Amino acid sequence: MISCVAVLPQPPLVVPELVGGDDPRAAAVRAACVEAAKALADSSRHWLAVGAHPAAARFDAGVSGTFRGFGVDVPVSLSRVNPTAPDPELPLPVLVAAWLRGQADAEDVGVRLVAADSDPARCAHDGAALAGELAGPDPVGLLVLGDGSHRHGDHAVGRPDERAADFDAAVSRALAAADLDALDRLDARLATELGAVGRAPWQVLAAAVRADGRRWRGTRSRTFVPFGVAYHVAVWAPVTG
Repeated sequence: MISCVAVLPQPPLVVPELVGGDDPRAAAVRAACVEAAKALADSSRHWLAVGAHPAAARFDAGVSGTFRGFGVDVPVSLSRVNPTAPDPELPLPVLVAAWLRGQADAEDVGVRLVAADSDPARCAHDGAALAGELAGPDPVGLLVLGDGSHRHGDHAVGRPDERAADFDAAVSRALAAADLDALDRLDARLATELGAVGRAPWQVLAAAVRADGRRWRGTRSRTFVPFGVAYHVAVWAPVTG
């Protein structure tokens, strides 16, 4: 069963070795991510992560990797036991999931990558399947990775887009309130135009939690926009009693 949900961004800047100098904006995002990951580990030492990639893929806990492709050879593993040589080609969400696992001292994390261009119907299907996978009696923390729009203001990675502010404000409200319907309503085409790679994982999350059948509440939520990119951090817990 899903014990807890942590929704986190996936920028390489969460890894301190990849940041040139001591940037307080990066440090703030990193601290919030690690704090949320530790909350997830408090609920279960075993995690399943969902992220987006051009094509769907699955990575089990025996995999290890390195951030060498992002400039520094920082080794990471999806489990405490590391039986394989680091794969330098692992997708960014897998690397970030592995790094967060290590920071929170979790036992292991499997990763399911969904196609970034999945339409909402496909996300609903994948989320229901994920809920079925996690429906057993053992608690599993659900880690959901993805960034908001990269088109905020003068520091935007792409061309600044005035629609980015409203889009990420809606995402922030939905994550704070654990509002599944609001996540379902996110416009896939708009998200693509704004570079919001978290859209598909967030909609998979909504479907998985809906299929889980319990009520959920947000226990913490923050949004950062330090470099023209929106980074959302949220933790959900099931409502008891």
